Amino acid sequence: MDEARRKSGRSGRSIPSRGLRAAQAIADTGVIVAFGARRDQFHEWAADALRRFERPLLTSDTVLAEAAYHLNNADLVLEMVETGLLINALDTRSNAARLRALARQFSDLAPDLADLCIVRLSELHPHHIVLTTDVRDFQIYRRHGRERVPFLAPPTLRKNKGDLR
Repeated sequence: MDEARRKSGRSGRSIPSRGLRAAQAIADTGVIVAFGARRDQFHEWAADALRRFERPLLTSDTVLAEAAYHLNNADLVLEMVETGLLINALDTRSNAARLRALARQFSDLAPDLADLCIVRLSELHPHHIVLTTDVRDFQIYRRHGRERVPFLAPPTLRKNKGDLR
């Protein structure tokens, strides 16, 4: 096995080791699902993206729950937390007022709570890049009112979308 990686528990998925990346990231549901599902169309992109960023990737309990639901595998998502790939970095209760303000700001998009949590994490960690497969919404979402949320998405989704490359 490549020394730059280590195997993760029962799943057999390669989890990137710490020393390879310099940038930090926030994980949206899509990147977690793509990484966890080998047959997902974005699995290779997600695995590569996770190699490029410092661990742990920040996320929220809401995103973790949504990913577990879509993967139909809570154990796998909890393994990602237990091995240090992901960490819950948002206390929903202490951020509820801001999350509600974001819900009102983007009410025309009917955002789910997971997306609101990712936008809030981006506000709290402005130098982190959001890893997502949700290009359409993250092109529209703004942090602190007008500032674009920096994100990275699979190349097939981001053609002429203006996101980070």
